[in-house]
Amino acid sequence: MADTMKMGQYAKVKGNIEDAIHMVTGPIPAASSLTKDQILVRVLTVALNPADYKLPESYVGSLLIRQPAIPGFDHCSRVVAAHPSVTTFKNQLVFGGFSRAPPNGTLAEYTVISASECAALPDDVDPEHGAAAATAGTTALHGGIGSWGLQFANAMGARVVTSCSGSGSAVDMCKELGADEVFDYRQTDVIAGLKSRIVSFGLVVDNAGNSSDLYDISPMILKPGGTFVQVGIGSNVDLGSNAMTVKRSLLASFPVGGCKYYFVNAKNSTESLEQIAQWMTEGKAKAVIDSKFTFAKVPQAFQKLRTGHAKGKIVMAHI
Repeated sequence: MADTMKMGQYAKVKGNIEDAIHMVTGPIPAASSLTKDQILVRVLTVALNPADYKLPESYVGSLLIRQPAIPGFDHCSRVVAAHPSVTTFKNQLVFGGFSRAPPNGTLAEYTVISASECAALPDDVDPEHGAAAATAGTTALHGGIGSWGLQFANAMGARVVTSCSGSGSAVDMCKELGADEVFDYRQTDVIAGLKSRIVSFGLVVDNAGNSSDLYDISPMILKPGGTFVQVGIGSNVDLGSNAMTVKRSLLASFPVGGCKYYFVNAKNSTESLEQIAQWMTEGKAKAVIDSKFTFAKVPQAFQKLRTGHAKGKIVMAHI
């Protein structure tokens, strides 16, 4: 194994992260430096999440993430070394993701991650699909999000109503993944449509967080004891969005506070990832890939992610 690796690194973000990332060469973490539960992996594929740019670009992120930093939460990788405390994952493919924003993430040829945030990749699952299943999949498992949330809800027998944007192909994709009814929010007023319904919901998930409209009508459309789940955090991660989350959580803690409120702060775990892997192997769930980039095209990948119109995951692969 070589002594050095290539990695996408930023020192300080002023504006967009894609303008701050530079490909640099640095030392590969030494196997002797691993601590309890840690594994050293050679990264094969990476799947991007909105948090990969929202956190580094935010004031909150500048406080949480030690810089210079390497972005990237999710990966599919091959284990090349492990701390003696790790008895699994010997020289095999794993997938998973960091549960907290890492200073040394997955946009590198090698990274160090906790074995408890990874699971073995099934033989019949493509590495790109493994990377795409990590944070998005575990978040969906704990509250529902995007294409994974549709498939998991369908696998558990729920009736699902969702919204999407754009062409008929997007609507068809949602139905193929398990949605019973789909609103095209460019053509239909989703809030008005939901308010006019007679049937109430047991669960309402806000996957965007760009406005309070859905939360405001949730007492009208939720069944007694129903839950409002907040996944999306809008365009920015700031003190205001954090304060809003705290306020809604406090209101929900009182009987007069309306519906139950749950902000998804999913933690990647071997148990959750193994459940997702099982559903993928059984054909009950699959990753939806929007586009693929090489690591030389990191800025373009972030630009595509930033549009908010990707129909699936954006993945990058070392070549």
